[in-house]
Amino acid sequence: MLRSILSPNGKRVVARFARARVLVAFDYDGTLAPIAMTPESAGMRERTRQLLARVATLYPCAIVSGRAYADLASRIAGLPVRFLFGNHGIEPLAINPAGTIRVRQWIAQLQPQLAGLAGIVLEDKTHSIAVHYRSAPDRRRAQRIVTAAVADLEGARAIEGRSAINVIPEGGANKGAALRRACRLARCRYAIYVGDDGTDEDAFVGLPSDRLLAIRVGQRTGSSACYAIPRQRDIDRLLGWLITLRAPIATDRLTRRSRRLPRDRSPLRRG
Repeated sequence: MLRSILSPNGKRVVARFARARVLVAFDYDGTLAPIAMTPESAGMRERTRQLLARVATLYPCAIVSGRAYADLASRIAGLPVRFLFGNHGIEPLAINPAGTIRVRQWIAQLQPQLAGLAGIVLEDKTHSIAVHYRSAPDRRRAQRIVTAAVADLEGARAIEGRSAINVIPEGGANKGAALRRACRLARCRYAIYVGDDGTDEDAFVGLPSDRLLAIRVGQRTGSSACYAIPRQRDIDRLLGWLITLRAPIATDRLTRRSRRLPRDRSPLRRG
């Protein structure tokens, strides 16, 4: 069982990272936003949005999602999040035209196999696909059908999600690579990453364990994350901690910086 990050010891771990030059990164669905019956209907609670806005002013912040980049950007509009990655890290900086062509081939192969199956939806995200079966009358049967269908796709890597199977080009970008890129761009040696399903496992091992605080939403055996939060709603509590732990540091740095500023000797200030 994963250790709870919401325990007193967990808070001490979060505090150690908060004192460092740390990137804070999140998945979107199931992490920042509750899982919804359809991808279109998923959205953050207003309280989560407000807390995330504050976190993103205190830390370099990234969101790494399986959603298409444009879709993700529309849901994060107005928030000062520095880095957005869509399609499991493929967009916007790791697009491979050969991979996009391969996705078209997968869709052509899957459409006739899945057509007419109740509750199974094939989502085309241009650079990857997702096959959803949350609305299927028999989810276990639907999972078996979808798993068998994607197993025949050439050059594909299938990743189990929440009532969905995600398919990305084999050997290409992933959430771990996106996390490392965001750290390089932000010049951060350390990172906190929060995610909720199999698509986030690449990010949970994206950096050495002494430089990454990997947190999974919900308990899951076999996860590479070291810590967990029990439910998606608990993300608000973690965001609140990140704010209270960092705000005094930010204030102290601003105070020390202002003390180092030279006096204004401009002739315009001499009177």
